[in-house]
Amino acid sequence: MSAIEALIGEFGRLPGIGRKTAQRLTYHLLKGRPDDSRRLSAAIDRVLAEVRPCGECGNLSSEAPCEYCRNSRREAALICVVEEASDIAAIEASGRFRGRYHVLGGRLSPLDGVGPDELNVARLLERLDDGITEMIIATNPSVEGEATAAYLHRAASRFPGLRVTRLARGLPVGGDLEYADGVTIAEAFSGRREM
Repeated sequence: MSAIEALIGEFGRLPGIGRKTAQRLTYHLLKGRPDDSRRLSAAIDRVLAEVRPCGECGNLSSEAPCEYCRNSRREAALICVVEEASDIAAIEASGRFRGRYHVLGGRLSPLDGVGPDELNVARLLERLDDGITEMIIATNPSVEGEATAAYLHRAASRFPGLRVTRLARGLPVGGDLEYADGVTIAEAFSGRREM
């Protein structure tokens, strides 16, 4: 396999990148200045070397704790549970949430061998025992996301006085938070409901 085909193959493994886009990216890099490609390579190396899950919430960050956990202006008693770290950016774009986050690192999917032990659930339950008054479940509105939300609701029932809410409909079923616009997410936060 040639170096060009190898790079096209690697780009093609990225989500949302088909073969044609992978070819365009590869040839764009080849036509550009070598320094541009080196900067891209260095940025990838840096992110691999520096970015880790936050020990508090699971968000991906080069700082420990992450920017949301160490921000004293955020509401510490309000926690929003998301599937992936990329969902945080979508929620932040809405400008409606000022609490803290918790990243599960996926969603329950028994057919794929993903149970509660494969997710960041144990740490979430520890955090709920530390003065949290409301847990907003913001898993994606898919079958797996709904199953994850139901599981978290049951697990949280052992914390008396904890309000458990779910983002309101308005997010498309089968869609991902990361691709939703800020207005849709803002409306979902405004209409969240008790579980």
